[in-house]
Amino acid sequence: MKKLILTLSGILMIATLSARSEKKEVYKFDKPLYGAAYYSEYTPTDRLEEDIRLMKEAGLTVVRVGESTWSLFEPQDGVFEFEWMDRILDAMHEAGIKVILGTPTYSIPSWLAADHPDILSQTWDGGQSHYGIRQNMDIANPTYRWYCERIIRKMMERYAQHPAIIGYQVDNELEARKIDNKDYFEGFRDYIKDEFNGDLKELNRRWGLNYWGMNINSWEDFYDRKGVTNPSYKVWWERWNRKVTAEFLNWQADIVNEYKRPDQFVMHCFMPSFYDIDQVEAFRQMEYPAINVYYTMQNGQDGMWIGFSCDYMRTVSPSHNFLITETNAQGTGWSSQNQWPPYDGQLRQNMYAFLSGGANMVEYWHWSTLHYGQETYWRGILGHDGQPNRVYKEFQKGARELERIGDRLVNLKKNNRVAILYSHDSKHALDYMPYTDNDQYKVNMMYDALYRQNIECDILPVDKPQMQDFSQYDLLLVPSLYVATDELLQKISDFVKNGGEVVMLYKSGYTDFDNAVRPVLAPGPLADACGFTYQEYSSINHLPLKPNGIGAKDNTVNTWMEFLQPVTAVPLATVDHQFFGQWPCITENSYGKGHLIYIGTVPSADILWKLIARAADRKNIATIERQYQYPVIIRSGVNDKDRKVHYIFNYSYEPKTIVYPYPDSRSLLDGQKLTTGNEIVIEPWGVVIGEER
Repeated sequence: MKKLILTLSGILMIATLSARSEKKEVYKFDKPLYGAAYYSEYTPTDRLEEDIRLMKEAGLTVVRVGESTWSLFEPQDGVFEFEWMDRILDAMHEAGIKVILGTPTYSIPSWLAADHPDILSQTWDGGQSHYGIRQNMDIANPTYRWYCERIIRKMMERYAQHPAIIGYQVDNELEARKIDNKDYFEGFRDYIKDEFNGDLKELNRRWGLNYWGMNINSWEDFYDRKGVTNPSYKVWWERWNRKVTAEFLNWQADIVNEYKRPDQFVMHCFMPSFYDIDQVEAFRQMEYPAINVYYTMQNGQDGMWIGFSCDYMRTVSPSHNFLITETNAQGTGWSSQNQWPPYDGQLRQNMYAFLSGGANMVEYWHWSTLHYGQETYWRGILGHDGQPNRVYKEFQKGARELERIGDRLVNLKKNNRVAILYSHDSKHALDYMPYTDNDQYKVNMMYDALYRQNIECDILPVDKPQMQDFSQYDLLLVPSLYVATDELLQKISDFVKNGGEVVMLYKSGYTDFDNAVRPVLAPGPLADACGFTYQEYSSINHLPLKPNGIGAKDNTVNTWMEFLQPVTAVPLATVDHQFFGQWPCITENSYGKGHLIYIGTVPSADILWKLIARAADRKNIATIERQYQYPVIIRSGVNDKDRKVHYIFNYSYEPKTIVYPYPDSRSLLDGQKLTTGNEIVIEPWGVVIGEER
């Protein structure tokens, strides 16, 4: 058999040289799509006709098929069977249901693993993958790539012209998953060789490999990831992982793009493991990237994780809209533990929460609950009996509403004045050199502080230079920017100098691009903008602060403290302690036309909330929305009709009454007039959607 014999570095070079320029979006959403993943092949009896009947009655408009079915498409090496999928696609088309077809490359057939065991992944922690689970392969392996390309081309040759298909999903929930096969490692070595221009002396110097005598004196001696302790090596390895996954998706997209029609799109669905993926590069050829978002329901439903996921995806999407390809229908999990199906109203509420963040499609995993397999208790819209139920009826209600008002909700755009600076490198580096037993990278904490006081934001992955333009923002929130170039830190300083507001957490600016500590007084290049220096730091327990003007009820800090020595900064808070009280732990510095609030400790949620509000007040950010706080959550944008749309959610079991704060509007859900200054009631687990006149 002919095999593709390429090193990974060669694959990457070819991909780079042949990559297409950015494509303009060609598929247009006129209404949000609402549906589910559908696997007729998983059901114990043939019920395709019955499922489609129920789908039509429910108002379902889209299904996602095919991404787990390589073994059905190709049951033996080179033997292809497509008739079973033909039947599904033809039936969906006849019913007027749109289809997204997945390439099946994330789940290999058993014969491929048996014939080519070398494609199964070895991991840097010493593990060896075996057959019996998905995503167990080395995605860079040339043999695996050869078989991937063959099945993708066979599928596209058969289905590219099928009228039911509106788009293609390449692979599924891709991550590198600790791969450390020989070819994968050799690709990493070649990548480092190229990045350092073959200069081993420079590599040894920047990574500090003299320590413990870990010098690399020839490229042949370059050691693999197993057993490595050096922090610089580790952070570069994570960059390599992100590079390979993005390249793999672009490689698949290139193949699909050879066949697809202009009225079809290409996408990939990620889990919200943002730190493992270079989303910007991965989405380069995808008009509508996608994400699979799961969250706690019942009393734990607060919409925060939905908001975070949407704000990240919208920011990195080329079209500024995106798709939800999987989310909770009922209970989730690889066991029957932690089954938390939605309360009445929560499914519909979450659908609108996704749309309020810029989603153009919401799909559930999946249509019907499975009767076997690892995800037997990952429940779909229908239960194990396959009959309409409470969730089905709520889906139906939402679908009918979208049919009526969807053209007012689709393609929502936002112009946020606040951004969170997200750093993949810092997340990994802090995990490798932890300062706590808990979460090392407090991005969720910072987002939550915004979300609960109704300040909307973008989330910028600032490891990418093209995401370092802050000119449209008035306020930046900076979780511990532990790894950063001098250039990025200078851009933050310039932002403050030019009038911007910054709220920054501890450990920012401490290491350079190689994850090596800067040999200068901390915070290094940020010193002028921060207005202090420091040399010392300490782990701490929960400690109270002395009385201060922050105004927090929970006036405590914990875990970590830097001994800040103000130069131009003004202390905002000091620990009430005989030793630690010598130094402020929170400061504010006026620098140029702006201000930087630095938090050199882990603050209580209340302190963080108040400090963000302090910065927002100076720029009059979200002054209308901040009248209300969680459980009333407000999300806004501009629709295709160039009108402002406001979603007002109630995340509680009690009705909430507010004074409508916007210009006179029309309630899209019931057609009633929403008058400025009049009271409105949001039902438990409900939403009011107002479109300004």
